Amino acid sequence: MSAWNLVFLDASTFDREDVSFKRFTDRYACTFHRVTAPAQTAERLRGRQAVVTNKVQIDAAAMDANRESLKLIAVAATGTNNVDLAAARARGIPVCNVAGYSGPSVAQHTFALLLELCNHAGRYAEDNRREAAWSKSPFFCLLTYPCVELRGKTLGLLGYGDIGRHVEAMARGFGMEVLVAARRGAKEVLAGRVAFDEVLQRADVVSVHCPLTPETRDLLGARELALLKPSAFVLNASRGGIVNEDALLEALKAKRIAGAGLDVLSAEPPPTDHPLCAAARELDNLILTPHSAWSTLESRQRLLDEVFENVRAFEEGRERNRVG
Repeated sequence: MSAWNLVFLDASTFDREDVSFKRFTDRYACTFHRVTAPAQTAERLRGRQAVVTNKVQIDAAAMDANRESLKLIAVAATGTNNVDLAAARARGIPVCNVAGYSGPSVAQHTFALLLELCNHAGRYAEDNRREAAWSKSPFFCLLTYPCVELRGKTLGLLGYGDIGRHVEAMARGFGMEVLVAARRGAKEVLAGRVAFDEVLQRADVVSVHCPLTPETRDLLGARELALLKPSAFVLNASRGGIVNEDALLEALKAKRIAGAGLDVLSAEPPPTDHPLCAAARELDNLILTPHSAWSTLESRQRLLDEVFENVRAFEEGRERNRVG
């Protein structure tokens, strides 16, 4: 067994007691915490050579309290905004992340949102469960909600990494045309890309799959949403903050777009009075899910397997997926 000692700070964020940690426990002494409060972080790092965190903040103070022992911060996610990367670099503590593990899962969820907006299967099922709506129909079916066929429609992708490519493949399987947007404001549109505004104007569905950065914050604001067709749907299974929530809510209420499916919000978990949470209880053109697009068992196990490979690489003196 390795001399390295590992601590998992927030295992509940990726474990439903269904993933395997055997590779970790066979090689390392491991301590598992389901959740960790900010005041507990520094103490829980004490004496550990590596820390695995999904969303727990690792700041300069926590690093300073454990500079003698801490050799690696392994982020069990793609985004690393919960780690002070500048502080880690200054202290010589490597930070690694995991990318590309959730593409099939997020793409599948993206289409689950889209299909619900198009076919209303969940709403029909709930109507039947709650009030036996089908049994009360005067004829063989119900036509309560307008349904949309995806074949021949145009999907606009904002972001074309691993997840965007999986979404593209699924869209083409439905017979959709796919447009990949160039960066907003790009002076030159590269081959295979379409100008940002043109994508918004032509798309029947706009799906967001880019990271949240200063450049992508409010990527879809009031101006951009105004370019969409009234029949268009907006999907965001990427990060809250990329779609301006106030502008989106106004567009949904005014029926300037047909609907939206969101798996992310700017505050997570959102307060109970979050405007979009309140709206989702009233509007029939808004679907919210709780940042669960990535969460299939297969995706979560791939994530852990990649974290293990990262930790083992650094223990053996190699770098793998280093971001800081």
